[in-house]
Amino acid sequence: MVLVPFVLLAVLYAFGLSRLWRQAGIGRGVTPAGVAGFWSGMLSLALAAIWPLDAYGAWSLAAHMAQHMLLLALVPPLLLAGKPFAVAAYALPRRWSSALHAALHAPLTRISAWLVPAAVAHSAVMWAWHLPGALEAVLASAPLHHLMHLSFLLAGMWFWAAAWRRLRDPGSGAGAGVVALLAVMMQMGFLGALLAFSQRALYPVYAVRAPGVGLAPLADQQLAGILMWVPSCIPYLAGGLWLLWQGLRRIERRTPSRGTSR
Repeated sequence: MVLVPFVLLAVLYAFGLSRLWRQAGIGRGVTPAGVAGFWSGMLSLALAAIWPLDAYGAWSLAAHMAQHMLLLALVPPLLLAGKPFAVAAYALPRRWSSALHAALHAPLTRISAWLVPAAVAHSAVMWAWHLPGALEAVLASAPLHHLMHLSFLLAGMWFWAAAWRRLRDPGSGAGAGVVALLAVMMQMGFLGALLAFSQRALYPVYAVRAPGVGLAPLADQQLAGILMWVPSCIPYLAGGLWLLWQGLRRIERRTPSRGTSR
């Protein structure tokens, strides 16, 4: 189920990039760094949704948490760095790409401006799916499991699209971007700390399954919390600090020096 869209996206991007750079020149339209980001995101997506984390996630909460954090915090900004929709459009016949652009460009641009709703959706998805009852239901139903992973990826893409809009153009709302990134990071860190410092296993299903693969349930849960608390917060912190720095630079450029004001 996951493999077909994954391969399709990879083929469209590779073919579209080849056509784009052949027409416009290497580095035009999307930078080599952006392309490297996209393929790093695809590799992270494969690790999360195909193998090995998807296989181990049924037995280890830490492996399952690594999946979730990749889909929410790492895969979306890496994919978006490579401008996947614009590049993949070059792989399509011109008539198709023009029709898709006319239909989707305006609504996607408008949606990516909704930073607050995107941050709320990101946080809601993160909290809702990590409730013990929700996670137990997910592990008992393959369709629900796929829905959870899709919701993580879509919520992550929406939030990071809104964040990327500010990262590429701090003038579109650097201050709001900093607040949103840090607010989401703090919630993620808080939930991770709850799991890391809890003195009892909070997920009964993993309390049963983890020993079957040689894991202590509480240690597995604490590792899951640390993964959510520390490494998963790094992209949000980095984005917030970048926006803060860009915002301060803009203020500095607008402020006349003492020598100029005399």
